[in-house]
Amino acid sequence: MVTDPLLKLLQTNARYSNEDLAELLTLSPLEVASRIASFEADGTIKGYQVVIDPDAAGDEDVCAFIEVKLSPERGEGFDKLASRIAKFDQVQSCYLASGGYDLLLVVEGANLQEVAAFVSQKLSTMSGVLSTATMFRLKVYKENGLLMRQEDGDKRLPVSP
Repeated sequence: MVTDPLLKLLQTNARYSNEDLAELLTLSPLEVASRIASFEADGTIKGYQVVIDPDAAGDEDVCAFIEVKLSPERGEGFDKLASRIAKFDQVQSCYLASGGYDLLLVVEGANLQEVAAFVSQKLSTMSGVLSTATMFRLKVYKENGLLMRQEDGDKRLPVSP
């Protein structure tokens, strides 16, 4: 969990101006700019992204969550193979995870066949990949901490005694 107040604010809204951030943090805009530049230089801030509601944007891409069981390499563990897998363009995210599988991938493709081809022709054929399990995203309710749909008040019917 991010503890630095500046990073928390940027994670919530990366479009805050330095002046807005300075006011919220009781710093000068110059101090804010310097700290952000430092975070970017040391790799703490990797980039800035927009969170898009795929339904509202008309995004018809297919998103899959793929669990991957690996055979760890001597002296390297899972790192070398995970780095190779993460370099594929289809792989949006790659996590080492606990549980029955070793990696969790988020993979995107234009359609089911494209994702299936990635799994069968690229991922499953890699030396060290023992097995995979694929689940497809059906609907997004929350992405990166942001709700995709806001509820219109309390929809429960009033109850009378």
